[in-house]
Amino acid sequence: MQILNIAAYLFVDINNPSETVIEIRALCATLDIKGTVLIAPEGINLFLAGAASQIAAFLSALRLDARFAALAEKRQYSIDQPFKRMKVKLKREIVPLGVNNLPLHQLSVAQNPAPRMSAETLKAWMDAGKAFVLLDTRNRFEFERGTFAGAVDLNIGQFRNFPDAVKAKLSDWQDMPIVTFCTGGIRCEKAAPVMQQLGFRDVHQLDGGILKYFERCGAAHYQGDCFVFDERTALDGALVPTGAGI
Repeated sequence: MQILNIAAYLFVDINNPSETVIEIRALCATLDIKGTVLIAPEGINLFLAGAASQIAAFLSALRLDARFAALAEKRQYSIDQPFKRMKVKLKREIVPLGVNNLPLHQLSVAQNPAPRMSAETLKAWMDAGKAFVLLDTRNRFEFERGTFAGAVDLNIGQFRNFPDAVKAKLSDWQDMPIVTFCTGGIRCEKAAPVMQQLGFRDVHQLDGGILKYFERCGAAHYQGDCFVFDERTALDGALVPTGAGI
């Protein structure tokens, strides 16, 4: 498999997102890579694919900007290029929580993160049968495609429905340990501070999401595969594309 696929995001305050879009668009134009880069005042989110040397050149250049120096990517390989074009877009949010929920983020996610939990720690908790809520923050169809054994979801069709749905669980889960997770970490990183602001007292986020868990721990405790939003469709516990439709 010759095509390197990367997924990465970073919540970081960007005061000049329009200018940043222009700069990153110019960088991408010099490289033979494809995918999507989203820029918003709250940070950057990207999915890219190409030859390893081209991806390395992109990351090296991007990290010269001090705002993005801490960007950490997740890597998988594929036989085919899963993207048709290169797009760099300006967005209001890099993962939409929705205008009605923005008061929940009076502090930025970058300034108000929830504790991160490593893949190894989550596996150890599941190995030991520890009592905690393992909360899937993805959409319902992604949950149905595959998830961790014992995980619960909120039956949502889009992420902006998350705050109202999880608020209904406050009386049941307020004092319980909760580990939130999603595909690559971005939704659970935004969801966990929302839950803290709503009154949940012991909330963690799975660092790097399901994809980082697969990389570190394989498919242990995971059932099914993991939906991804490109032409690979889904990945199994070995990070191999399954290619099966939803």
